[in-house]
Amino acid sequence: MAAAPLTDPFYQTMFDLTGQTVLLTGGYGHLGRAIAAGLLAHGARVVVLGRSAASFTKAFGESPANLHFIFCDVAETASVQAAFHQSFDLYGAPSVLINNAYYSRGQQPDALPDADFALGLDGSVGTAYRCLREVLPYFRQAGGGKIINVASMYGVVAPDFGAYTDAPQFLNPPHYGAGKAAMIQLTKYFASYLGPANVQVNSVSPGAFPSDAVRQNVGFEGELQRRIPLGRVGEPQDLAGAFVFLSSAASNFVTGHNLVVDGGWTIR
Repeated sequence: MAAAPLTDPFYQTMFDLTGQTVLLTGGYGHLGRAIAAGLLAHGARVVVLGRSAASFTKAFGESPANLHFIFCDVAETASVQAAFHQSFDLYGAPSVLINNAYYSRGQQPDALPDADFALGLDGSVGTAYRCLREVLPYFRQAGGGKIINVASMYGVVAPDFGAYTDAPQFLNPPHYGAGKAAMIQLTKYFASYLGPANVQVNSVSPGAFPSDAVRQNVGFEGELQRRIPLGRVGEPQDLAGAFVFLSSAASNFVTGHNLVVDGGWTIR
């Protein structure tokens, strides 16, 4: 018989990630740093998977004891396999995989070479599939796990091209949105497929979270603000809670969901 709600310890610990190992790709970028910080604050061990130890050190400085770096090139299956194996040997079975890494090339919407279009799709969703596929043996052996894919509001809606009239350098190219839409569908597919294995698969779709460099263009930031019901762009810490929730026991009955964190952009 379940404990009464007021005495059930679950409610006190449902966001506690102590003892959980989280694999995070793209962990030392603009949003990755905030994701890592949120997870660490709730007790997780965070293993950042990336290609540059120097970038990791620059991003985090004197990192806390529960934050680690392992080399991983998410474009290469063998590298992903080696990184997951190394993490398992060092820190035990992972509890959560967060697919945040991304790469692309080319921007002009109607003039992308085939190779650039294919690379952008792979950088948006191929990376996530490789990592998802390679983590499954560890999750199945452990009896479950959680996968969080980072999509985008531009996987849900088309860009408002008027926002980019005076700042075309910031326009998201077509293979970005196409790949992020595919990421959302990949999430739903594997949420259904992996449900019997006790693996929850969800995605997070950030809205406008411009970097400090982009925000130096005050006019462009103003264009973004005017399209957001909350009247401001996203700060990295605005995103952290979504990943804490989806990594924790609080989300044990949530799967196949795309959590949009966009200040309301996509509701209009």
